[in-house]
Amino acid sequence: MSDDAIRQVLGLLYQEDTLRVLAALVLSGKPEEAGLEEDATRRALDRLERGGLAVRDDDGRWQARRERFRELLHATARPAAPVSAEEKVLQSFLVEGRLRAIPSKREKQLVVLNYIAQVFEPGVRYPEKEVNTVLRAFHDDYAALRRYLVDDGLLSRENNVYWRSGGSVDS
Repeated sequence: MSDDAIRQVLGLLYQEDTLRVLAALVLSGKPEEAGLEEDATRRALDRLERGGLAVRDDDGRWQARRERFRELLHATARPAAPVSAEEKVLQSFLVEGRLRAIPSKREKQLVVLNYIAQVFEPGVRYPEKEVNTVLRAFHDDYAALRRYLVDDGLLSRENNVYWRSGGSVDS
């Protein structure tokens, strides 16, 4: 199976007549309910059949062939890239870049805090207000995050000015 087969199916779904006929097949099993003229319905059914999305049963009735989508998915499936332990922790605690919760287990908390610390550029000094704004993007309890980052030596603080003092560095 090739990219051409995927493009063919996507093209069929993009065309209003074939999409309407397929929807009628899926919803009622009656292509005539697509609201098209008989010739247009027949042409759409022929294209859907060539694309593997429709088939006639033993009685000559048209049916949607939903398994075509599964076939295309399987044909394009690639093995998942190996995920490190740190990435697993981040995937379980971060949803769309925000923390669902601050981890209670120490080792998981350190992984999350190290990730958050990466936002702060080494050598740059940040006023507390800016640190709060950055941390609020991760979690509403930005004060707890700030405290954890300082307590764990990832950020240092003096006179309400913060700078990154620990954590891993991207190379």
